[in-house]
Amino acid sequence: MADTVTANARPSAPIPNRYLEGAYAPVAEEVTLTDLVVTGTLPPELDGRYLRNGPNPLGPVDPATYHWFTGDAMVHGLRLRDGRAEWYRNRWVRSTNVSEALGEPPAPGERHGGMETANTNVIDLGGRTMAIVEAGARPVELSDTLDTLCHTDLGGSLPHGYTAHPKVDPATGLLHAVGYYWARPNVLEYAVIEPSSGRVVHRVDVPVPGNPMVHDCSITEGHLVLYDLPVTFNLDVAASGASFPYVWDDAYGARVGVMPLGGQPEEVRWFEVEPCYVFHPMSAEERRREDGTLEIVLNVVRHPSMFHTDPHGPNEGAPTLCRWTLRLGADGQPLGPVAESQLDDRPVEFPRVDERRVGRTVRYGLANVLAVGDGSPGAGGDIGWGDSGLVRYDLERGEALEIPLGPDRAPGEAVFVPRSVDAAEDDGWYLMLVSNRTDGTSSLDVLSAADPAGGPVAQVQLPVRVPLGFHGNWVPLR
Repeated sequence: MADTVTANARPSAPIPNRYLEGAYAPVAEEVTLTDLVVTGTLPPELDGRYLRNGPNPLGPVDPATYHWFTGDAMVHGLRLRDGRAEWYRNRWVRSTNVSEALGEPPAPGERHGGMETANTNVIDLGGRTMAIVEAGARPVELSDTLDTLCHTDLGGSLPHGYTAHPKVDPATGLLHAVGYYWARPNVLEYAVIEPSSGRVVHRVDVPVPGNPMVHDCSITEGHLVLYDLPVTFNLDVAASGASFPYVWDDAYGARVGVMPLGGQPEEVRWFEVEPCYVFHPMSAEERRREDGTLEIVLNVVRHPSMFHTDPHGPNEGAPTLCRWTLRLGADGQPLGPVAESQLDDRPVEFPRVDERRVGRTVRYGLANVLAVGDGSPGAGGDIGWGDSGLVRYDLERGEALEIPLGPDRAPGEAVFVPRSVDAAEDDGWYLMLVSNRTDGTSSLDVLSAADPAGGPVAQVQLPVRVPLGFHGNWVPLR
């Protein structure tokens, strides 16, 4: 069974923007599908919703100025229960422009600074489903079936916008996040949310020398890690009419900051690194030495530069998994330079770990292996963010296992779901949406974490295409 809501018709002429074509191309309908076909056997332990967010422009956009990060938000979801796939839904997150285009009244809730396209991640916050994004927009609360409920300032506790990548401390459940907004230069906003109340319980501004784009952060058992890197807001680019005004800045420098969880701005300690950009760290941990010094070990996906030559999306050379080791003395002051090393030469992105191990020692990390072509406008060859397979890193043993997914299949980010609350890191499943380039269909692939290269143990077949997007999560039945 299927119910659909169709957006405005699109022009049939070819569009010269890679993020509007092929596996990235937006879909024009909201769909509700039931009676979904499952190949293989869905584990009965998978009782919940798989959710994924990403850009999906509603109606025509200008290919010359469209940037992948600015498209209207669309959340995709599947409800799994008792070995069945009960439904698939995709819904535009109702910004004012989306509501207007669909002939609907605006969704309730105060917006912040004209920013409201929450197209990057979708999380569970104390039993509430939130679509989130960086750069100034507030969270958008969704129903369990992905309809937009409201734009929210979290009960008045969130004065500005939020971020796409909060980190949940496994010990406390608190969400730690670093946000930014172009109209608040020279500060990064560190906010801590208590999930049961859904309110910000700690918030401070951390001074920085410019107006950087900060996509993600890290936490360890006792510290927050900030990434202050050379992609910054550019007023001239914004005035030119470009939809995305953040570009590479050779003069800005690159550094990583460390501060105590729940700490104050004056407690930040900064370490310089070689110029680069990091969208996504894979893992972070701290190690206290017998002499009282502290090591903070960061495994990050490092891009050599970003938004330097390509105005449409991230395409500036192959990103690789690297390790940064930072040392703090017993007095809390930095000790020496950052030790930097490359762990692998594969081009990868969208790293994930077992969410129960965030900020702790992690054995396994998963990432998408990217395709790198020739003749791109980018500096290092055309980067295909969903164009290859997966790789699982055994960080304990220093090994890597490639996981092929078959030709003409474009996988999104994979999420680990443990079999039980106390299961090992390889006792559960990897879930990801995969688009088929040849026939316009998709599937939710379920891989055994014990044998991820052995092929899917189950696939939920979707007779619709899910465009390549960004991030999502598994939300167990509550």
